[in-house]
Amino acid sequence: MNFPDNVKYTKDHEWVKVEGNTAYIGITDFAQKELGDIVYVDITTLNETVAKESVFGTVEAVKTVSDLFMPITGKVLEINKKIDANPELVNNDPYGDGWMIKCSIDKAEDLNQLLNSTEYKKIVGA
Repeated sequence: MNFPDNVKYTKDHEWVKVEGNTAYIGITDFAQKELGDIVYVDITTLNETVAKESVFGTVEAVKTVSDLFMPITGKVLEINKKIDANPELVNNDPYGDGWMIKCSIDKAEDLNQLLNSTEYKKIVGA
């Protein structure tokens, strides 16, 4: 399993990559493996401010649908259009082309509550 050091993690298996005042958010390699083949990602919160730990969308795999939880408070600025036509990108490249949303960082202190890769590995038993 892949646990990049350049992202932060949540206990709910989302990751956050900070670039300036914005953040890219997706699900972890662990999460995509647990879900199995992802067939659809539904995010309807574009241009909305979503509070930390609120649902910003869902991800549908062959056998289940899971909520996506916002790791930080921010406005959803962009939804990854590539995953509309190719949801398997979330399985194949969860930290790259499989990102889900780009958002503003409204509360910088939210970032301090996220996990580093070592802390996240302990949670998933890796």
